[in-house]
Amino acid sequence: MYSTELEVHTGNTAVVHDLTHEAEKFLRDADATDGLLHVWVPHATAGLAILETGAGSDDDLLAALEEILPRDARWRHRHGSPGHGRDHVLPALVPPYATIPVLGGVLALGTWQSICLVDTNVDNPVRKIRFSFLCS
Repeated sequence: MYSTELEVHTGNTAVVHDLTHEAEKFLRDADATDGLLHVWVPHATAGLAILETGAGSDDDLLAALEEILPRDARWRHRHGSPGHGRDHVLPALVPPYATIPVLGGVLALGTWQSICLVDTNVDNPVRKIRFSFLCS
């Protein structure tokens, strides 16, 4: 298995950050052929999603999460900024992992699919991402 960790600066607003180019670079560095790319976010308040970006879907996802998990005082988990408890529920809906097939060194994503970090935690502007390539 070939594995590496990178840092992503997400800032102080909720974001959907496209990791696809970083994943492709990782696969090139790994001299990947056929196998699986596993992406892991070792944080209790972030997740990964496979979705289209740039056409509004990323903003739609953030809006939907705001509806499902509003940033208000209802949460029992109460450290950090107001409503931060919702960020700890996020990984139950947007898991902190994704596994994508790799064929001939290329991600087997659909035409409009991207690998995205979903981070609603405004208290933590830096995230770690672990890429691992498992050969077949």
